[in-house]
Amino acid sequence: MATTSPRVTCILKVSDDWFEPIPPRLVRGARGYSQSPPRGSRLCGGVSDQPRHGSPTHLDRLVGAGGCVVSGVVVRRSERGPVWGNGPASSNGALLEVRRLKKYFPVKKGLFSRVIGQVRAVDDVSFAVGRKETLGLVGESGCGKTTVGRTILRLLEPTSGEVFFEGRQMSELPRGEMRRMRRHMQIIFQDPYGSLNPRMTVASIVGEALGVHGIARGAARRELVKELLDKVGLNPNHLGRYPHEFSGGQRQRIGIARALALQPKFIVCDEPVSALDVSIQAQIINLLEALQDEFELSYLFIAHDLAVVEHISDRVAVMYLGEIVELASRVDLYREPLHPYTEALLSAIPVPDPKTKRTRIILPGDVPSPVNPPRGCRFHPRCPKRFEPCDGVPPPLIDVGGGRRVACYLHANADGGVRS
Repeated sequence: MATTSPRVTCILKVSDDWFEPIPPRLVRGARGYSQSPPRGSRLCGGVSDQPRHGSPTHLDRLVGAGGCVVSGVVVRRSERGPVWGNGPASSNGALLEVRRLKKYFPVKKGLFSRVIGQVRAVDDVSFAVGRKETLGLVGESGCGKTTVGRTILRLLEPTSGEVFFEGRQMSELPRGEMRRMRRHMQIIFQDPYGSLNPRMTVASIVGEALGVHGIARGAARRELVKELLDKVGLNPNHLGRYPHEFSGGQRQRIGIARALALQPKFIVCDEPVSALDVSIQAQIINLLEALQDEFELSYLFIAHDLAVVEHISDRVAVMYLGEIVELASRVDLYREPLHPYTEALLSAIPVPDPKTKRTRIILPGDVPSPVNPPRGCRFHPRCPKRFEPCDGVPPPLIDVGGGRRVACYLHANADGGVRS
């Protein structure tokens, strides 16, 4: 009796630090048709007849230097240069490193759309995100948090600055390599109602990226989508439903499943719980934490709810008018904020105890326009602790010890040194 040929889910080209799917071809042999690599390819081992749970998207965690065959997936080398994967780490070992990032939007006027100004949405922002770390990014609405996340992923092209992912500069990648790099960088959008195509079923929404990147098609793609829905707590049998048939929390879970489809290493969570009620917020936060532990994810968690950020983040960066004004560990920042703006934000957190009262810091005036920001420290027109140097030269973001960084003349001298 003829035996069944080993199942080949897909074929990947591999070098020391990257993989790329290529289509297999059907070959007629003594035992019928089977899938095999294209002619001329060198195989690096045999084919397992035990498909790995989760399919080829897990290869980046299993295949080491040199190439091999893992769990029913044929792997071979390629002549082309590296495009994504476990590339060289950045100088400080961070997964993601942002250096002096700027994003300006032109203000146009008149019949010929003459540029009369620039909206400085993100202005000279620098930070890093470590492996399996969650960095919280907080601030008032309009301070540039979402623009930072989208510019990192090159959904918006930066005006200037550098973004390094695993040591590779994102702005230098051509379009094809950038698409492959996005397998490791995904985003969960803020609005679960507007981020899902109402004309597509859940199977199409979650499985679209699997087809675009050539990971799985047909029945294999459907099975992968079922596994992803099960991971995020949805019924796998709801593949044929449309977004309007789900609640807000369920739609956000669909968005999370879509972000996980390519098994990324870094996810921008753009206010993923702000449109949900409190009970659903807790479920989504717990889900994100569980997925981070299981898949070793790194998050940039954008939010304006400081209580949620305190719960999920390892470190917190505070933004004001396009700039980071303070960056510290979660414990240090919530226990002893250094920047007056951070103090005002934390004073607004409600205390769940009617007997406990917190002194609220009310900031005067409105947030200035990013088209014409104030001279010197951008917070000084509203700062209750401002003094002479604040309206002169902008304060540098300096390290004050213990990994804390703050941009304030209460803690820094004009020459960039720490105030004693």
